[in-house]
Amino acid sequence: MRRLLLALPFALLPLAVAQAAEVHDHEHASLGAHEHGVGRLNAVLDGQTLELELESPAMNLVGFEHAASSAEDKAKVAAVRARLEQPLTLFSLPEAARCVVSQQELESPLFGDTPHADEHDDDDHATDGKGAASKEHHPDHSEIHAHYQFTCAAPGALKTLDLANVFKTFPATRKIQVQLISPSAQQGAEVTANAAALKF
Repeated sequence: MRRLLLALPFALLPLAVAQAAEVHDHEHASLGAHEHGVGRLNAVLDGQTLELELESPAMNLVGFEHAASSAEDKAKVAAVRARLEQPLTLFSLPEAARCVVSQQELESPLFGDTPHADEHDDDDHATDGKGAASKEHHPDHSEIHAHYQFTCAAPGALKTLDLANVFKTFPATRKIQVQLISPSAQQGAEVTANAAALKF
């Protein structure tokens, strides 16, 4: 059921994604590539429901991708998780929209989660034959996935999606590739700290 709202409309976005990709060279065009400094955000506004799904290399948010073993590393992971657990602040949703978090889910190997093979790996080499993730997947390239669902009493007040706070909170994030669907727009765009807002 998770990501159902996101999965259906994003099937309709190939043109917007293709247009955004034309601006960049082939290496940076893939929305699924693990690239330090680059995050991905899917956003869907449907009626009173707003869904946001943020995916980022752990390096952008925590500063490393290895399992946290030292007290300092564990503290960094805990601090990042605490920030991600405050999505109304992180995404600067306007108070006038009266949005409340109805569901949120954070996943990362750094949080002690095991990657779900059905979500990220769709080929046979996802495991080493003994059920363990192969080295070319998550161990060297840890990601953090945050999925939020909001119920907004006044969705008309959501005029823009402002990601400035994401860039301020996680300064190692240089750009975010966004796919946004709302009743009035379907767009694929790349935002930076200097141009961090998109219109719904």
